Amino acid sequence: MQPLNNTTAHKTQRPERIIQFGEGNFLRAFIDWIVWNMDLHADFDASVVIVQPIAQGMAERLQAQDCLYHVNLQGLIDGQPVNSIELIDSVSRTVNPYTDHAAYLALATQPDIRFIISNTTEAGIAFDPACRLADTPPASYPAKLTQLLYHRFRAFNGDADKGLIIFPCELIFQNGHHLADCIRQYIELWQEDLGEDFEAFRQWFEQACFVCTTLVDRIVPGFPRKDIDAIRQRIGYDDQMVVQAEAFHLWVIETAPNLPLQKLAQEFPADKAGLHVVFTRDESPYHERKVTLLNGPHTVLSPVAFLAGLNIVRDACQHEIIGPFVRRVMYEELLPTLNLPEDELRRFADDVLERFCNPFVDHQLTSIMLNSFPKFQTRNLPGLKTYLQRRGTLPRGLVLGLAAICVYYRGGQRCDGTPIQPNDDPRITQLLNDLWATGSTRRVAEGVLAAQDLIWHEHGDLNDIPSLTDLLTESLDSILDNGMMETVKRLMNEA
Repeated sequence: MQPLNNTTAHKTQRPERIIQFGEGNFLRAFIDWIVWNMDLHADFDASVVIVQPIAQGMAERLQAQDCLYHVNLQGLIDGQPVNSIELIDSVSRTVNPYTDHAAYLALATQPDIRFIISNTTEAGIAFDPACRLADTPPASYPAKLTQLLYHRFRAFNGDADKGLIIFPCELIFQNGHHLADCIRQYIELWQEDLGEDFEAFRQWFEQACFVCTTLVDRIVPGFPRKDIDAIRQRIGYDDQMVVQAEAFHLWVIETAPNLPLQKLAQEFPADKAGLHVVFTRDESPYHERKVTLLNGPHTVLSPVAFLAGLNIVRDACQHEIIGPFVRRVMYEELLPTLNLPEDELRRFADDVLERFCNPFVDHQLTSIMLNSFPKFQTRNLPGLKTYLQRRGTLPRGLVLGLAAICVYYRGGQRCDGTPIQPNDDPRITQLLNDLWATGSTRRVAEGVLAAQDLIWHEHGDLNDIPSLTDLLTESLDSILDNGMMETVKRLMNEA
């Protein structure tokens, strides 16, 4: 079996027109796959330069294959099974700003660059006042981007035609608005460093750059460990970066306020490539439905099912005890918090469950649990509060999901000896370590719910929500005393 690189496989050379922050499985199976389709079917003629957004990443591994890799799409389309494998050659190269900051800044001077795309998890779009313009590089993604934009402004003397169209793909509501606000904050913070360029750069960003809000939807389990030998035999390459994803995909792009919708669609003709890409002036209805009924159940079922001894999303949904719990959370606790017609919401929820039960994809529960607390804050907390407002009681399944996250972040081992390795902001993991060290589940519940600055932000101290502290403590005690499976069984029996 031969290695995969540009000497053993064909790679088309195209102009570098896109900078992508992130080299993870999702972006490669979604964005880079979309660009590849646009190149083939819409004469887009563009390639992607990937910037590694954190110090530890996979850029070096991807570069070792000359940025070639395969995407294995599996699932059902119009009721028919799909199991395709495609060689993606839309990524030109990778840049690591932590080891070669000069190469990173040099991207700003390339005249063909037009688009910025990112997915740095929900925690990625955040303002860190410690970041400085002179950092090599700044810690936060918005600071890195602002630094890059300023160097582009300087390189082209404020030419309005060299502004950029920016597509954040982080799963937070109005991600484009949040990212634009962070950039504005950095421009203000760095006013002294910018000197006489301050006002001109600020105007250039506002008038020549376009930050769009987007919604992405594709389940990406990642590297297909179970099927990798068969896949390598099928493709004939020793591909170390294969990424597996469901066949379904949706990308909703809300145009920036100063960018006409038609011009956006002309410049980024994804819809002309036969892709499920929607250009709109308001993505909020798509976002609320998807985040609540797909990502919301994901965030809850993953720690609950994992602590119950399961490993795969499909197995959780089809389990005799965990499966009904998932349906309870989706149909009885989350669906009633939305304002769209119920029949439309139920059809969407039915489709989501079919995707969760995809017979081809082994979606690892642990792959969903990266940054679980920020995910719960954006995906589940709004529904919890709306449910309480409308029903006068707390949604017990959602609270159990939060308790499961707390127990998961305790670390150690689950019931069968499998190691538990939480992955989140080190400050959050340290907080949980300190709280669990008290030996009091009440202290854990109170400490987590009070973590406004670290987790809940504008939602404030959640201990103020009636009965939430008591119910979370009760759920923690039940998980520790009875185990997760028995806890879920008792909850469902009570219902």
